[in-house]
Amino acid sequence: METMRYWILVASREHVMLGVAGGFAQAGHGKRAGLARMHAGDWIIYSPKEVYGGDEPLHAFTALGEVTDDEIVQVEMSPDFKPFRRNVKYRLTGTVKIEPLIQDLTFIRNKKAWGSAFRFGLREIPKEDFDRIERAFGGRPAQ
Repeated sequence: METMRYWILVASREHVMLGVAGGFAQAGHGKRAGLARMHAGDWIIYSPKEVYGGDEPLHAFTALGEVTDDEIVQVEMSPDFKPFRRNVKYRLTGTVKIEPLIQDLTFIRNKKAWGSAFRFGLREIPKEDFDRIERAFGGRPAQ
């Protein structure tokens, strides 16, 4: 049996809400590799800026969900863009600002340049950090 793992995916809130509405997660601009590291029962947190390609940062976690199976699906959004996705049951949504949590999150090693912890778009985090972020959501169910 796989050990439960915890992930942060970086995307715009706009894209996160599409995933919440559709019950899926997409990472790394639709690449398969990052999603293949996940398994059923793993948990994800989305951390975005406001709009893809936009300049307005949000610096917040916006959705928390559980990977529901081990299937990776590819969808055609256009002839030139066929991203891979994972099925996710979202449990919580909201706007949980990152800044108040920085000092307590162990995966953020450099507290002054904390944004570098999110630069690769997908990263595994310890359960303790996941639990801190989940508590900060305050139990707001996904909508």
